[in-house]
Amino acid sequence: DEQYQSRYRQQERLWALHKEAARFFHSKLLAPEGEAALHYALGRGMPKSTLIRFGIGYAPDSWSSLVDVLRKKGYTDEELRSSGLVTVSKKNGNLFDRFRDRLMFPIIDVRGNVIGFGGRIMKKDDNAAKYLNSPETLIFNKRKNLFGLNIAKKTKLDYMILVEGYMDAIALHQYGFDCAVASLGTSLTEEHAVLLNRYTENVVLIYDGDEAGQRAARRAIPMLEKAGLNIKVLQLKDAKDPDEYLKKFGADKFKNLLNESSNRVEYQLNGIRKKYDLNEDEQRVKFIHEAAELLCTLPGAAKREVYGSRVAEVAKISTDVMKKEIERARIRLQKREKKKQEQIDLSPARNHQPQSRNIRYDNMKSAMAEETVLALILKEPALISQAGDLNRFEFSSSLLGNAFSQLVDRYHRHLEINLAVLEDFSSEEMSHLAGITLRHDGPVNETALKDCIANFVEHRYDVVVRRTQYELRKAEERANQIEKSHLAEKQVRKEEQRKATTLSCAVAPNASIRETKSKNVYS
Repeated sequence: DEQYQSRYRQQERLWALHKEAARFFHSKLLAPEGEAALHYALGRGMPKSTLIRFGIGYAPDSWSSLVDVLRKKGYTDEELRSSGLVTVSKKNGNLFDRFRDRLMFPIIDVRGNVIGFGGRIMKKDDNAAKYLNSPETLIFNKRKNLFGLNIAKKTKLDYMILVEGYMDAIALHQYGFDCAVASLGTSLTEEHAVLLNRYTENVVLIYDGDEAGQRAARRAIPMLEKAGLNIKVLQLKDAKDPDEYLKKFGADKFKNLLNESSNRVEYQLNGIRKKYDLNEDEQRVKFIHEAAELLCTLPGAAKREVYGSRVAEVAKISTDVMKKEIERARIRLQKREKKKQEQIDLSPARNHQPQSRNIRYDNMKSAMAEETVLALILKEPALISQAGDLNRFEFSSSLLGNAFSQLVDRYHRHLEINLAVLEDFSSEEMSHLAGITLRHDGPVNETALKDCIANFVEHRYDVVVRRTQYELRKAEERANQIEKSHLAEKQVRKEEQRKATTLSCAVAPNASIRETKSKNVYS
C-alpha cells in the first residue's frame, strides 16, 4: 500500500546515506588526518586487507565534516536527523557529527546494507564513551542484528562463534574462523538467538573470562537453547579474550580449544563445582543439591541420568542417591512453577496498580497489555507501522493512550521517539511511563506487539459486549416493567368495567319492577 511504499523509500534513502557515510569514513582512514587511527588499527593486528574487508574507517575530529559531505550529496537535514549520524543542537537546532575522532566499524545487515556504525574513541576522554553505537533508527535495530553476520553466514563451518566485541570477531576472521559474530553493544537477546538459528544449528559461546563475561554467558545460554541451538562454551585460559589469545598462541591452539569446548551443561556444572570444597561434607551436600537443581531442568530422563552419574562420581555418592535428588528437585521445581502460575492467575488488580495514588487503572488486564505496547514501540519505534489503525481511544487508560498518540504522531513526522519528547504530562506521570520500559523485558518483535494489541482490544471488546448485554437486560427489564404497568392498568380498567357492568345489570331489573308496581297502583 501507499504507506508501505513511502516507508520503503525512506529506508532506501537511509541505506544509500549510510553507504555514502561508510565510504567517507573509509577514505578518511587512508587520508593524512586518519594517520593516528590507521596506526592504531595496524597496531591491533588489522592489515589493510582486513580494513577493506570490514569497511573500517575513521570519523575526523571535526564538528560537521560528515554533515557537509552528505548535504552536498543531496541529503536533506530531515534525512540526516533520521539517520542517527548527527546530533542536534538544543540552542539553535544546528546539526553536528555524532561520531568524531573515532575508528569506525560499519554495521552491515545480512542483505549487505550498511545500517549503522560503532565507533571506538581514539583519544582518551573520561567524559566520552570508549565505544559509541548508532541509535536505533528506521533501518537499525541492535536487538535484531549481529556484527559480522553478513560474512559469517557464508561460512563452510557447521557452527558459529558468538563473542562480545567487534575486535574479537574481526580477529577470529583474520585467523581463519570466518564464522564469528558479535552483539552490538548490548546483551544477547532472543531476537539474536532466533537470527543465529537461521544460519546454523551450533553455537560456540566465547565471552570474557571475568565475572561480568561469565554472567553474560549464563544469561545467553537459555535464550540460545530456547531458539533450538546446540550450545558449547569455550573458556579461555591465559588470555582475557579471543583477540589476545590468538595473538599469543595462534590459530592451531585455538582450534584445539574449540574441539575441547564443553557443552552448556558441562560448563554450568563446572561453574557449580568451583563454588564448593568437596573435601568438606557440608560443601559436598550443597554441591549435590545445586547440581540437582540444574539437572532437573534437562529434558529427557536419559540426559538427566547421564549427567547425574557424572555428578555422583565427582561427589562420591551412588547414582541411585543422585537420581533421587534430581527427582526431588524436579518435584520442587514443578511445585514452584505451579505456585508461581497460581499467583499470576490469582494476583489481585491492586498489586499491579501504579504506585502513584493519582494514577489508576480501571481495566487492569487491558492496561497491562497497553503498557507492553508502549514499552515495545519505545524500544523499537519501527513497530508502530505494525500497529494498524490502533488509536488512543482504544486504550482503557487515557494516560497510556495519550502517550501512544504522541509517539505515533512523531513517528509519522519522522521525528525522534523516546520518553523525553512527550509533552503535557506531569512529573508523576512521566515517572510512571519511564517505569514501564523497565518492567517489560520480553521479546521485542511484531508478534509480541500484535498479541498485546489483540489482548487489550479483545478484552475491551468483551467489556463493551458485556456492558451492552447488561444495558439490554436492563432495557428489557424496564420495558417489561412498562409493559407490566400497562397490563396492570389494562387489568384495572377491565376490572372497573366489569364492576360497572355488574352494577348496571343489578340496577336495571329493579327499576323495571318499580315501574311495574307503580303502574299497577295507579292503573
